[in-house]
Amino acid sequence: MPKSLGNLPEWNLADLYAGPDDPKFAADFDRAADWARKFSARWQGRLAAAAGDDLAAAVADYEKLSDLMGRIGSYAQLYYVGDTTDAARAKFYGDANARMTEIASALLFFELELNRIDDAALAEKMKTPALAHYRPWIDNLREEKPYQLEDRIEQLFLDKSQTAAGAFNRLFDETMAGLRFTVGKEEMTLEPTLALMQNADEKKRKAAATALAKTFGENQRLFTLITNTLAKDKEISDRWRGFKDMADARHLSNRVEPEVVAALVQAVRAAYPQLSHRYYRLKAKWMGKKTLMHWDRNAPLFNADAALIPWSEAKTKVLSAYGAFAPEMAAIARRFFDERWIDAPTRPGKAPGAFAHPTVPSAHPYVLVNYLGKTRDVMTLAHELGHGVHQVLAAGQGALMASTPLTLAETASVFGEMLTFQSLLRDTTDRKQRKALLASKVEDMINTVVRQIAFYSFERKVHEARRTGELTPDQINAFWLEVQKESLGDAFTFTEGYETYWTYIGHFIHSPFYVYAYAFGDCLVNSLYARYQESAEGFQQRYFDMLKAGGSKHHSELLKPFGLDATDPAFWQKGLSVISAMIDELEAMEDA
Repeated sequence: MPKSLGNLPEWNLADLYAGPDDPKFAADFDRAADWARKFSARWQGRLAAAAGDDLAAAVADYEKLSDLMGRIGSYAQLYYVGDTTDAARAKFYGDANARMTEIASALLFFELELNRIDDAALAEKMKTPALAHYRPWIDNLREEKPYQLEDRIEQLFLDKSQTAAGAFNRLFDETMAGLRFTVGKEEMTLEPTLALMQNADEKKRKAAATALAKTFGENQRLFTLITNTLAKDKEISDRWRGFKDMADARHLSNRVEPEVVAALVQAVRAAYPQLSHRYYRLKAKWMGKKTLMHWDRNAPLFNADAALIPWSEAKTKVLSAYGAFAPEMAAIARRFFDERWIDAPTRPGKAPGAFAHPTVPSAHPYVLVNYLGKTRDVMTLAHELGHGVHQVLAAGQGALMASTPLTLAETASVFGEMLTFQSLLRDTTDRKQRKALLASKVEDMINTVVRQIAFYSFERKVHEARRTGELTPDQINAFWLEVQKESLGDAFTFTEGYETYWTYIGHFIHSPFYVYAYAFGDCLVNSLYARYQESAEGFQQRYFDMLKAGGSKHHSELLKPFGLDATDPAFWQKGLSVISAMIDELEAMEDA
């Protein structure tokens, strides 16, 4: 880790538990198990006959228990991702998950039984104000009713998750964390190797690309097995539950209509020529090449990103951008730095990538990044802190309603990126630096919109083909190349080995069909920011109200105060036009 980055913080998980041996952790586990047993004995088989006040008390008790369970589970996961190659941590995480599943089994009846209450009878109970408070959660739960199975089958699905999807997710994580990539004479983990793909020196980019291809290729049989297994596991679950389309379960959890997602995907794919194809032809011209090599995709331009950005400077940039929009937003984000809610350095075994974990409303979120000092790392920090601010603000909804559907969960994160970018752009007076900054933002947006929709197309091809039998590595590789060529255009040359790059994308493993949420969020934020530029008066309050709503409102209700409607095809065109306009500006700079 370069010393020039300064002291990078490691998170303090003691706000949850002092350590894996903390007596409070064991005591909370025992308390949760005892609570679940008593809750089951009190309510199982009695919900339909319960009066409105009694049912409200049951839901409130269930919410408190959910918060406790969430605290335990959050600590186990966050402790584990600090070093997924450590055997003791892996055992701790595995044992915790097993016991969590046992406790969840005792509570499984509650949501299933609640959904079996007759509509008219439930409507009568909902007249009780205390129960009406939970209407958004209950309404969301009722949407899952058509896909609900008989109790013992649901029990089996839950119990088997430890040895099915959960086990293969863990296998992926531990394998990926253990991989090493030989670049020159140095052995590196995934994150630093991927970071070299953004190096100004093409030799280093090519060496990193070659190292990635070699290691991915050597392990692609294992990743193919994991992919085949998880795709089949999902197909079995979808078939039993009655989902017609492979992505319907994700749409349901996102509380977004399939036709809205279809319109987004169609709009983005139709825009490939005007967005990614056009931009990368420009980039090839800037780099003096007829075509770009695949390792040039994220290459810095005009030597603008050669100097590393110290952590303290990254902190200042993000907090200043947040503060200029709303001091309250910066104040919340500052707590992540001051109270060590961030884990920033890269370490062997540490989970790759970045995320913001909401934990539970009674605690606070934590942010994980792998900070390497590039401009993109600053934007990633702004992105994850946006999630963190959102999670803090939504905590007031309580454990059952704080969680936001993925489509809207990306709103605050992408908005945080946009605020930071616009702040940097305003402070840039040098024409060359402005051009580099604009180009970097366009690339980030292409990665967020075009690349993620290409990922979604890839997933659909994989899951569709898996229905007819096991896939070979060559088949999956072919799907990957097909969507990459379609989305990136003729400006690229793909060398042998690139076809295996699908293997490291964790979203394919952990959250099938998650990826379109990034494109949804980016287009939404582009439209939101345009509204902010048109009229800032009252915007901040409406924006904070949207974040504070958590998962208590549908996207149509949340967007209405801004005059936006995701069901309107023009909504997506408006978002995509922001990217196109930035490319227009870059082309105009060429002519000036």
